[in-house]
Amino acid sequence: MVTLVRNVIVPSFGGDKTCFVSFDNDIILGMGLDESADALRADEIVDAHGAMLIPGLIDSHVHLREPGLTHKATIKSESLAARAGGITTVFDMPNSSPATTTAAALADKLAIGRRDSAVHYYAFFGAVPGGFDELKKIDPATIPGVKIFLGTSTGSMQAPEARELNEIFHYCSHHGLPVVVHAEDNAVIAANTAEAIARYGSAEAVPVSEHHLIRSREACVRATEAAVEMALATKTRLHLAHISTADELQFLTKGDPDTKLITAETTPMYLDPWIASEQHRTSRHKINPAVKTVADAEAIRLAVLDGRIDTIATDHAPHLLNEKQGGALSAASGAPSVQFALPMLLEVLPMDTVVARMAQAPAEIFSTLHYGEAYGKLRPGHAADLVLVEKVTPYIITDADVLSLCGWTPFDGRTASHRVVRTWVSGR
Repeated sequence: MVTLVRNVIVPSFGGDKTCFVSFDNDIILGMGLDESADALRADEIVDAHGAMLIPGLIDSHVHLREPGLTHKATIKSESLAARAGGITTVFDMPNSSPATTTAAALADKLAIGRRDSAVHYYAFFGAVPGGFDELKKIDPATIPGVKIFLGTSTGSMQAPEARELNEIFHYCSHHGLPVVVHAEDNAVIAANTAEAIARYGSAEAVPVSEHHLIRSREACVRATEAAVEMALATKTRLHLAHISTADELQFLTKGDPDTKLITAETTPMYLDPWIASEQHRTSRHKINPAVKTVADAEAIRLAVLDGRIDTIATDHAPHLLNEKQGGALSAASGAPSVQFALPMLLEVLPMDTVVARMAQAPAEIFSTLHYGEAYGKLRPGHAADLVLVEKVTPYIITDADVLSLCGWTPFDGRTASHRVVRTWVSGR
């Protein structure tokens, strides 16, 4: 089926001139200035009314909760929310139930993704103690990378011991697989937790406002430094997940992502100066690592702009709202973000930066997949994963708009000035 989108702005092609883009299923057929489209035939013609067409976004860090945690979310529900937000590819993290730490568990999760996902679906393999033999059973070309909770643990996702960890890093280096790490130091967190309990009298009494002091910048920096040292020693491609502090920027460099050994990601919530202000934060904004300060948010935003931080991913992690109630040690950590990440990012970043960090860079870093360097630049012959975005009169995001199964958003009550109008995944 040939689709023709007319009267559209394609910044990477025609600047601010209105263009046409035609595509047939998953391939872009042609592009040009809009007046040259008069003679073209198509099964469907879409008038974009001057809206902007960008490549589909890649969210390289989501927790879609299936299997095992489907009271919170499913691959189907969350992929529909992602598509509504202009995300056409997701990389699912391994801490579901059972965790994706065996070849069989990975195969089962991928089968659900192929059946139910409304977007392109991939899943990380999780490295845990004794898991190296399982990793060797998997075709490296079928996964975006290996996820390790380094220095801390989430449920059953403890990091392997030093010898096995070294073997995993060497294996990934040999196969060109990125190692993605959640870097927070458990000893620092444990000491901060004990101190907070002593100060407030009980674990239940520690308020959620203490979360960023318990999961502190020291915990992040210490674990990040250890991860970088291991990557340099083994010449392994390391991707640092969810950078949350200005201090961690010392380990990062500018440049093209495909030329770096160490790359890094942040999320919309760490970039957001409103959320970074302690007077605004509630348990809805409790995530791991913790959101730090307004100064950290601004430093991270500048690092995204200049390329020290290579990718933006949502770390989409839905919980039921009643699971988010309580204090620093009882409220669940994590928030759903896929549906409104793009409009919220466009409040603090230019569109070309968002496309570079959420389409071009993840395609380069996770190049074991089918994208390659061409992704993120709309050209004939390239993938027809497309998003139509319009600038609109400012509006308020509310929980009532949420498509995620959990039914709430950390951006409830926030103002946005862009909407996703349509999303095409493989031209559909």
